[in-house]
Amino acid sequence: MANSSDYVVGVDFGATKIRAGVFDPSLRCVGMAKLSTKALRGPDAVIARLARCVQYAVDEADTELKKVRAVGVGAPGKVDHESGAVLVAPNLGWKDVPLRRELEKALGRPVSVANDCGAAMLGVYVAELDAKPGDAAGIFIGTGIGGGIVLNGEPYSGTHRLASEIGHMVLDVNGPKCGCGNKGCFEALASRTAIFRKIQNAVKRGEKTVLTEMLGDALEDMRSGDLRKAIRRGDQLVAHVVEEAAEFTGVAVANLINLFRPEIVVLGGGVIQALADEMMGTIVEVAWEHVLGGKAADIEIVASKLGDQAGITGAALLTKQQFK
Repeated sequence: MANSSDYVVGVDFGATKIRAGVFDPSLRCVGMAKLSTKALRGPDAVIARLARCVQYAVDEADTELKKVRAVGVGAPGKVDHESGAVLVAPNLGWKDVPLRRELEKALGRPVSVANDCGAAMLGVYVAELDAKPGDAAGIFIGTGIGGGIVLNGEPYSGTHRLASEIGHMVLDVNGPKCGCGNKGCFEALASRTAIFRKIQNAVKRGEKTVLTEMLGDALEDMRSGDLRKAIRRGDQLVAHVVEEAAEFTGVAVANLINLFRPEIVVLGGGVIQALADEMMGTIVEVAWEHVLGGKAADIEIVASKLGDQAGITGAALLTKQQFK
């Protein structure tokens, strides 16, 4: 049994789900919990749900909050690392939300806040890649799209720690409007939100999909796993939309490789977790078509095996470093 204040909690949340994990000193996850975010209820309600998810995870670990040294949160959007505020998170509708302050009030424990995908990349880098590649990049596709970059073995965060907004690379200047207000962002073309929107719009135009049999005409409760089931039932509409998202992702991967030649590019997030078999072949093929000089034997493009653990592991690592 770990001593008092030896535990840290890692929290990963986005517009759809909140996950929390309690980690012991050897970074072994000893308790986990998951809740839906309910983003439409507003920041106060979401922060209350974050606190509840942490408490559930602590309970699952058979410990108590007073034995938790600190809580690390991976939050979507642009984060002020000094104040712990979420400056802007388009998929949540948040602007200037003092997340750290409010969560510390709710939990009575120190809290650190970082970008969710930067945290997930750190989790992948340490727990999955054993911190071996000098340079690595991660793309995480879920409700939105985020990323993380490691250069010379260290997370790269840029000026004011606001770098790695991979989801807001513009891939089509005449493309659909993104939640950030720009047009043609990677996120607006290949995120789960974008994929669902394209399918729903196609159904409104009269195109057919087995998803309407499975979920009803409004497709309100669609999940990434439903897309996999539809494709495996021969659904041409869903297969086409997912293929298109994979092609845009391949272009994004190529842009990262052309920019700084990492040893490895890792794909993660809920969409990849559900659809790796359907997407990775296209992602890799399209990436190499767009990389200057073609395929490189010393660069890998792979799907993460860490899954949901990436974000909570990275958030725990970051808070462990901050509250040594």
